[in-house]
Amino acid sequence: MSVPLLKIGVVLSTMAMITNWMSQTLPALVGLNSTRLSAAQGGHQDRSTGVLPANPEESWQVYSSAQDSEGRCVCTVVAPQQTMCSRDARTKQLRQLLEKVQNMTQSIQVLDQRTQRDLQYVVRMEDQLRGLETKFRQVEENHKQNLAKQYKAIKAKMAEIRPLIPVLEEYKADARLVLQFKQEVQNLTTSLAHLQEEMGAYDYDELHSRVSSLEERLRACMQKLACGKLKGISDPITIKTSGSRFGSWMTDPLAPEGDTRVWYMDGYHNNRFVREYRSMTDFMTSDNFTSHRLPHPWSGTGQVVYNGSIYFNKFQSHVIIKFDFKTSTISKTQRLDNAGFSNSYHYAWGGHSDIDLMVDEGGLWAVYATNQNAGNIVISKLNPITLQIIKTWTTNHPKRSAGESFMICGTLYVTNSYSGGTKVYYAYHTNSSTYEYIDIPLQNKYSHISMLDYNPRDRALYAWNNGHQVLYNVTLFHLIRSEEL
Repeated sequence: MSVPLLKIGVVLSTMAMITNWMSQTLPALVGLNSTRLSAAQGGHQDRSTGVLPANPEESWQVYSSAQDSEGRCVCTVVAPQQTMCSRDARTKQLRQLLEKVQNMTQSIQVLDQRTQRDLQYVVRMEDQLRGLETKFRQVEENHKQNLAKQYKAIKAKMAEIRPLIPVLEEYKADARLVLQFKQEVQNLTTSLAHLQEEMGAYDYDELHSRVSSLEERLRACMQKLACGKLKGISDPITIKTSGSRFGSWMTDPLAPEGDTRVWYMDGYHNNRFVREYRSMTDFMTSDNFTSHRLPHPWSGTGQVVYNGSIYFNKFQSHVIIKFDFKTSTISKTQRLDNAGFSNSYHYAWGGHSDIDLMVDEGGLWAVYATNQNAGNIVISKLNPITLQIIKTWTTNHPKRSAGESFMICGTLYVTNSYSGGTKVYYAYHTNSSTYEYIDIPLQNKYSHISMLDYNPRDRALYAWNNGHQVLYNVTLFHLIRSEEL
């Protein structure tokens, strides 16, 4: 009797599956009015630019990252509410539903055939059970004394198989339900076919045209997302552990595509040698490098490599030097008048960090302090070719109270400390000559940051943290209205 029990269990399980499908899926087949288009996003969320629309029905919300692990720019777009493609999406969904219904019809036909075979088998078994029960009564009446042992055995067997009789009745009812499902699916297939004819053929040319238009608008949107306001800083990513407690490392934001050289400068004074690694991979995994000897030692950790040249503060002076790596010569020098030097207006950690050179999306900058501004931070925009000052802004933030600082999109961001409990808490906007206090945590993993610079190509912060070379991804925010696209 174990074989019929197994068959009945399989059929009942199959019927439960079909009943569940009919209760959850068939109602959704006719609810086509809620069809909408959606797009899933991928990439690293750490580097992104968000777009917050002023009006959700006419604006775009965009979150973009500067670069993923393979060097590609990642952009996530949440489109405004539009119905222009809903007709195509409904039609596509309709075709998918038709395919599912056709597959279901085939499955039910196979199930129906198998059910009919099993039903015939069960009916024969039912007849055998009835006959066995009759024989048992005869044995019980005529051979009570002589067949006592056989009687007990047969009675025990009957006790085992008697519960199968109501199960067989239910099985026959399930077989009728399968036939009902089969008829309903056939009716649904006919209805969907008629609906498809009413909606017409698929207009793929029109859909392609709309997608192309959307791609052009997204491309224009990304061009406007070159800058944004700092909203978040990721956890640190340790690239390498090397060198002394103080130093600087960087890549060239204006390097041509494919040029991923890394520049490395150990220490903050009395050193002239700059290491050049061919790639970030070489920097991380090997000690293969080319050494460049500068004509003068540098001061502090505020050097920057920009468009093939290194800009640095000459040791114990307020002179800025531009050194061309290709020709190994000084291409320009410039005095930064009134700028403090030789630890007169350093960052809180010291280290001759009086003059900090940095770059952002807008170009080359110098951050320092002067007696005329009472030791508070001064920001100067520099011409990267002549090193002449284009424009200067004075702030009310003491230079010696700052842990470190960096420029993003014309805004100077200042940290409150170079050791534990670090956060970005002060921002000066050069485009409006205004400042504000903010609160953006910055995880100081190794407890001593002596260099913190932004790279606009990578949209990342490069840091030297107590002998560790570290990267932070940044999250920028920018508001774009539909009329800007």
